[in-house]
Amino acid sequence: MIEEHFAALEAAARRAEAHAPVIRCWAHRLAVVLEAGGRLLACGNGGSAAEAQHLTGELTGRFLVDRRPYAAIPLHADTSAFTAILNDYGEQEVFARGVRAHGRPGDVLVALSTSGRSQNVIAAVKTAREIGVRTWALTGPAPNELAAVSDDAVPVDAPDVATIQEVHLAVVHALCAEFDAVNRVSP
Repeated sequence: MIEEHFAALEAAARRAEAHAPVIRCWAHRLAVVLEAGGRLLACGNGGSAAEAQHLTGELTGRFLVDRRPYAAIPLHADTSAFTAILNDYGEQEVFARGVRAHGRPGDVLVALSTSGRSQNVIAAVKTAREIGVRTWALTGPAPNELAAVSDDAVPVDAPDVATIQEVHLAVVHALCAEFDAVNRVSP
């Protein structure tokens, strides 16, 4: 079982390498947005929420180099607001409302869903696009609705959720490494 898992992960990671130009483009665009005072918003459910928070933590903290912190907001991390929105507006609006509150034209939303079918994540992307926020998705196998409604997507072709999430983490780290490489700014 262990060997099969690592073999599936290796195969999925090799397929994901084809998206290196997209990830590189995202890093360069993100450097422009964040250096200009824009924000990165991120959302996902469950393990994808953890990956979203991992991404925002790398940008507000540090990754490979010591640099100034950037505005990166995981939309699920304010539990009081999250649960109030959930209670008052329902699960469909839980991320979309956060996008309306924090997103500004020119900002970036990174939306994560291993299935590509999470309706609250899709609603966040649709809302972001309505207000001029650029949308990037990390999903499971394409085609899927999240990839279709996003400005750009990196779909991970893997047979199970665990492998998709592991490759999403590798993409997050690749994005942050390229971001640090192009954005050599002292703290």
